[in-house]
Amino acid sequence: MQKISTALALSLATLVTGFLLGACENAPTNNTSTTDNTATPAANSTTTSSGLKIGSLLPTTGDLASIGQQMATAVPLVVETVNACGGVNGQPVTLVAVDDQTDPKAGAAGMTKLATVDKVAGVVGSFASSVSTAAVSIAAQNKVMLISPGSTSPVFTEKAQKGDFQGFWARTVPPDSYQGPALAELATKKGFKRVSTVVINNDYGVGFEKAFVQAFEKLGGTVVNKDKPVRYDPKATTFETEATTAFAGKPDAVLGVFYVETGSLLLKSAYQQGVSKGVQVMLTDGMKSDEFPAQVGKTEDGKFIVSGVIGTVPGSDGKALAALKQLWQSKKGGAPGEFAPQAWDAAALLVLAAQAAKENTGVGIQSKLREVANGGAGATEVTDVCEGLKLLKEGKTINYQGASGNVDIDANGDVIGVYDVWQVGDDGKISVIDKVTPK
Repeated sequence: MQKISTALALSLATLVTGFLLGACENAPTNNTSTTDNTATPAANSTTTSSGLKIGSLLPTTGDLASIGQQMATAVPLVVETVNACGGVNGQPVTLVAVDDQTDPKAGAAGMTKLATVDKVAGVVGSFASSVSTAAVSIAAQNKVMLISPGSTSPVFTEKAQKGDFQGFWARTVPPDSYQGPALAELATKKGFKRVSTVVINNDYGVGFEKAFVQAFEKLGGTVVNKDKPVRYDPKATTFETEATTAFAGKPDAVLGVFYVETGSLLLKSAYQQGVSKGVQVMLTDGMKSDEFPAQVGKTEDGKFIVSGVIGTVPGSDGKALAALKQLWQSKKGGAPGEFAPQAWDAAALLVLAAQAAKENTGVGIQSKLREVANGGAGATEVTDVCEGLKLLKEGKTINYQGASGNVDIDANGDVIGVYDVWQVGDDGKISVIDKVTPK
């Protein structure tokens, strides 16, 4: 898939004209996209300028592509479902899909295109916190509702509290201010006393590191490299120094906050240098990909290097999960991957809020988002997006119960969730072995 480097080089003043040439190179490969990056998933639907238009800004290439592709698949499924039951405000919904390449610059350019060229009302995205950081100010400035299904940095909560996003930000995944303590509880439960950390040097990695350190120390643990944290450049390609430093002194465990591509290289380097032997590795949501054990590789005797690695990931336990799994099986085969339920819920909330507002604008979505997500006195619980749209058209109020959870959104755009504990088996397969919740 080609990059959009030519578009990124343009100034914002010329982005509208120049980016139109590069936009078609940027679309995820799926059967809902057209050459202008616009998807109208319902086969017989037509697009009108006044109908609801939403976007997706997700990584189908780059460091997080293996997870992002699952998320990018979930959004058009929502649009297809909605259009099959009458659309929003009496018209079909249009989807414009953009690949953010797991890159903040590409994400900013993509968000600018979605807001100023495509003029979408809402966007599902992004996954990487660094990309959402680059995109959210553009979304807020243009009054586009941005709902992330995967950006977990606590920095968004802090900025939302200051009013930086003007209410045009939310997420269907809980922040690392919750996952950090959950992982600290898991480490304590496993009997780990001395833990080292190594993280990707961006909002996600540093934010998670901070949340974990505070929680682990509160539980009586020691972070051995607290004063000299190991943080690697997201663009790095070699990790010998970081691996050696993180595993130095044989701590009980090493917490790695990575993305799949770079994290796999770092873990492989640690093994090749012999520093990871006898040390438990703990990982987070950014590494839970079925592909990463093979990327790290096998030992000389054929065993997967990362066999026995444990980690946490935001779980999905919503009332709508069973129906999503059934739909996914019938449409795509198999089961929805990590963060696909969160992406489904993000898109569902956009269309439900637009219907509740009776207008296809970002301002309208922003004004009704928490109402459809949280409900209130007399609201009807719904798990089916079409049922929710029907009730809203009748003038009733709803409380959407999602696939990822109940998606009750607070004033900062945050939700609280449950975390799955996962482990890599000797066969390289990842399985969920437990659940943990922050206290």
